[in-house]
Amino acid sequence: MIDRYSLPEISKIWSLENKYRTWLKVELAVCTAYNKTGKIPDDSYENIIGKAKFNVNEIEEIERVAKHDVIAFLTNVAKYVGEDSRFIHLGLTSSDVGDTSFSLILKEALELILKKAETLRESLRNQALRHKFTPVMGRTHGIHAEPVTLGFKLLIFYEEIKRAEERIKNAVSSSSFGKLSGAVGTYANISPEVEKNALELLGLNNILSNQVIQRDVYADAFYALASLGASCEKIALEIRHLMRTEVSEVEEPFAPGQKGSSAMPHKKNPIISENICGLSRILRSNLIASLENIPLWHERDISHSSVERIIAPDSTILAYYILHQLTYLIDNLVVNKENMLKNIDLTKGVIFSQKVLLSLVDKGMLREEAYKIVQKLAHESIQTQTGFKELLKKDASVSKLMTQEEIEAIFDINYYYKYINYIFDRYNAE
Repeated sequence: MIDRYSLPEISKIWSLENKYRTWLKVELAVCTAYNKTGKIPDDSYENIIGKAKFNVNEIEEIERVAKHDVIAFLTNVAKYVGEDSRFIHLGLTSSDVGDTSFSLILKEALELILKKAETLRESLRNQALRHKFTPVMGRTHGIHAEPVTLGFKLLIFYEEIKRAEERIKNAVSSSSFGKLSGAVGTYANISPEVEKNALELLGLNNILSNQVIQRDVYADAFYALASLGASCEKIALEIRHLMRTEVSEVEEPFAPGQKGSSAMPHKKNPIISENICGLSRILRSNLIASLENIPLWHERDISHSSVERIIAPDSTILAYYILHQLTYLIDNLVVNKENMLKNIDLTKGVIFSQKVLLSLVDKGMLREEAYKIVQKLAHESIQTQTGFKELLKKDASVSKLMTQEEIEAIFDINYYYKYINYIFDRYNAE
């Protein structure tokens, strides 16, 4: 598990140090492009590359007076570069540096999240294979339906995380844009050639923009994160349901010395799953905020900026944390196989009702008549706690068409698992 007080790699991506480092990377890429055109002489260019650096504390001191972060940054860099700093930021506006850097930082964060998603997917695959034929009750509307396997459940989650990975990959692509086209995007004071060469150095694509990169491209990333969170919540919610006392089919890991309740010493609570479910709500709410950022006044206002300073680090760090916690949970999931079998038998065999229905139809009975008979006996079995099989054997309408042996053969749970190998093979889980 991640220590909530530590700063994992993804937190450092959003540090001031990395932000200014990325700003400097963008500025130097533009200087390199200008040098290729002859705008910046070789001697000046080499001096800039050799001396350009910054100090976070000094930038903060300057910003307290200037009230402008990019100006504070440029002033600080100029201190180290000297006279040749006049070539830095030529023809650019603050958003050229800020937005292009934001794309680079967001891409860096998404790629880390992608690695975490791959790890979760592999954990789900391993557990799916381990429990490929572990019988568990399938439920629809929370009511017993027909048996499935725990591995089958986990395989469905495995496939969903695969799809989430694809959305993240697409988000990396759709948000990998930079713009270095000046104050309103018309290249009045910087040429398209300089932008093209600088963005190639940075590994970004150009995009038609005004003063800012249009925010619909970033909304794609926040959707991918919100969707990923929803899928993780889906898995966590299933674990919460299966951990309920009345079900008790799986449990979260419970460490030595761990406590579940300050008042009730017996408690083991699904705290990891509940945490994941709660944090996923924030990812979804941040998606709404990212969509609200799309409409801006004319060529640009700054209403989006304050929002992104919150939702970008929050959403990426939360997604990373959720993936890490869920992977730990899946890797260490406690499976109560005996309780799974007990729960399958809980309804006295009525879960075989569809198979009985189809068997009667195969024997020539009209479906509507067969449905009425099976439904009546199934409900009687539940109400009287009498075995469904025994009621079938005693019913004249059923015994007229089926032998005792044929009725007995219906109640074989392996019938429901005849295509499990096929399903796993089909989705390349082996």
